[in-house]
Amino acid sequence: MRLGIHLPQIGRKAGPNAIRRAAEQAEQLGFADVWTSEHIILPNGAPYPPSPSFYDPVLALTWAAAYTSRVGLGTSVLVLPMRHPLPLAKELATLQNLSGGRFILGAGVGWLEAEFEALGVPFHERGRRMDEGIAMMRAVWSDDPVTFEAKYVPAVIDNMRMQPKPEKPIPIWIGGTSEPALKRALRYEGWHGSRATPEQAAPIVARLRSERPDPDFAISLRSAWDGRDEGALRARLQGFQAVGVEHVLVEPFERELGDWLAAVERIARAGEGMLS
Repeated sequence: MRLGIHLPQIGRKAGPNAIRRAAEQAEQLGFADVWTSEHIILPNGAPYPPSPSFYDPVLALTWAAAYTSRVGLGTSVLVLPMRHPLPLAKELATLQNLSGGRFILGAGVGWLEAEFEALGVPFHERGRRMDEGIAMMRAVWSDDPVTFEAKYVPAVIDNMRMQPKPEKPIPIWIGGTSEPALKRALRYEGWHGSRATPEQAAPIVARLRSERPDPDFAISLRSAWDGRDEGALRARLQGFQAVGVEHVLVEPFERELGDWLAAVERIARAGEGMLS
């Protein structure tokens, strides 16, 4: 099993120095990849997420890529229906090429209706817009020239060109545990679940693996850690491994950068034998 670590790009700990130091630390410790999350705009006083301060996930990964050479780069998750697929496709292809092909697109439909309203995106069309958006991005990443008939995303693409193409295909891991999310994940390169116990993950993993036994299909989980018990964390990681989870992203709870970096050291100890 491989381990990833979330970058400090949210809340008061976030900033250029924090992202750089955490990315360098993750690479030195042998983590497989580093990850960022997304919210663009939040209602004032919203109980969750706990902070409205989110560094842009793609730019934060680009910054991290500039200071590293091996560690993978992933989003957990980009809310694809909130973004127009064409500029996003350009950004992600650029990140893929600047990083030497290290990017994983973790993608989800989102859940915060007020955020969609602020962006002028129909909340109740988000599943259909996500499917069409992925198809549109893959078309401009592969076809040259490209023609694409859009139904839900406002776009007229007729005999047009977008370069550069990604130098290496960008794998798409779908987040979520709903039935539509699991069916969507099976159509792409992986599933990226969140905050499940090994016992809760086991039947999902069994179902996904029964339909996608190919080794190129990734099964990943995001799991937060409160920093209290390294032994409990190690047992949880071993539990995930036992039920067939192949990748775990661990997100520390700490709010100060020094505490965050110390927690990552402890996560590395708990994951001994799972790091490269």
